[in-house]
Amino acid sequence: MAKPKQIELETGDSFPILYEDRSVLAIDKPAGWMLVPYSWQDTDRNLQAAITSSVAAGDFWARSRNLKFLRNIHRLDAGTTGILLMAKSPGALNTYGDLFETRQMKKSYFAIVEGVPNRKEWDCDLPLEKDEKQIGRMKVDPENGKDAQTFFRLLESRDGRSLVEAQPITGRTHQIRVHLASAGHPVLGDSLYGAGSTRKQDKESLALRSVRLEYLDPFQRRKVRIEAPASAFLEEFGFR
Repeated sequence: MAKPKQIELETGDSFPILYEDRSVLAIDKPAGWMLVPYSWQDTDRNLQAAITSSVAAGDFWARSRNLKFLRNIHRLDAGTTGILLMAKSPGALNTYGDLFETRQMKKSYFAIVEGVPNRKEWDCDLPLEKDEKQIGRMKVDPENGKDAQTFFRLLESRDGRSLVEAQPITGRTHQIRVHLASAGHPVLGDSLYGAGSTRKQDKESLALRSVRLEYLDPFQRRKVRIEAPASAFLEEFGFR
């Protein structure tokens, strides 16, 4: 029997599988699911806890793969959709984690932002630090912040909004969102960094989607390129 092409939870939730090999599995994460420690149970939308429970229960999608372990290697904000890479073993988790830590993982996002940037391409290297005035929020801090770098490319503008491709070189919390907001072009739907923000944590959809991961497979030494479909995301905001 063929393996399911999606993770299927007993709750009825499912996550399309975009890529799989012997070491990793990439899913298309929907909005609203949080990537927090397994033991953090203040929400029923803890993605890692839900997947771990499904694997332990021997649900068919996992049993058909003989999966005993599946952990997220990196994180996406709750409201961000798209590619989430997961490891099938502790060894793969550590090895692929090193690819992210050493900046060997090329990441690309699509963001729909407010306004029209006055440049076609630009780099942002504003250092970031936790905002002591608001839990869960980051801020630009030139003196004490950690280095953060994102390359941006303007792809299209219409009706006072713009489609921007973001390629984060580093992987700081909320990096793309803070860098865009600092440029005067916050991501649409960003309640934390957009104008008139009142909520502490975005749990609904942001106009931010992880669309591509590229890396050299550390075990088989071959180039891997994972892509997430983007047409529905773009059409939602009136872009091609």
